[in-house]
Amino acid sequence: MAKAPRAGQCKTRLAPAVTPAQSASLGAAFLADVTANLAAAARSAPIMPYLAFAPAGTETCFEGIVHPGTRMLLADGAPPVPEGVEKFGRCLLHAIKTMLDAGHLGACVLNADSPTLPLKNLLAAEAALAAPGDRVVMGEADDGGYYLLGMKQAHAHLFTNIDWSTARVAAQTRARAQEAGLDMVELERFYDVDDPASLLRLIGELRGARNARLAPHTAACLKKFDLLGKQLFPLGEVA
Repeated sequence: MAKAPRAGQCKTRLAPAVTPAQSASLGAAFLADVTANLAAAARSAPIMPYLAFAPAGTETCFEGIVHPGTRMLLADGAPPVPEGVEKFGRCLLHAIKTMLDAGHLGACVLNADSPTLPLKNLLAAEAALAAPGDRVVMGEADDGGYYLLGMKQAHAHLFTNIDWSTARVAAQTRARAQEAGLDMVELERFYDVDDPASLLRLIGELRGARNARLAPHTAACLKKFDLLGKQLFPLGEVA
């Protein structure tokens, strides 16, 4: 799930740690690493990577950024949805339905904000969906949202009456699965980079040549802006 990496429209919550132009560059680097990670997972499991974008007409904004072989998928939430599915939930459901309608046996929505997500998390999601029986797989993020949600059917109930962009998203999604009688497989928690505090965490994770290989495009972008060797704020200011 991705926004076009445009200054002032992408990763805006990273301010004031970085400028709007730097935020857009980081957003592009995140996308490069996330899609490369998906391509690596696809070499070990039957995974077809997609980039779900909105609005229509912004496809060219991703040229030269996403990993080759990544398919494009419009997910603007325009098709009719059940009552209670609002805001970002419409886009997520749109993406899920489009992938399942294309004939895939399972579909996952993945954030574009975790460039260092371990490959094993993606492979665990694929394995959970490949096993017999209906179920949901979720990777909870440290901020209370989720970085991945997968299913075999387009269970709209999982996107119903969710307080998007809050720390309640994962808990509410878990509750919706219970209400629908769906088994849920939970992946290891991880973090997404959407504010100065999580950006500091990413910088700490990527320091050093070996660690930089976890997300080479992101590490190169941080190095370009001379951010890898810096602490942007005293920790107390971003906690």
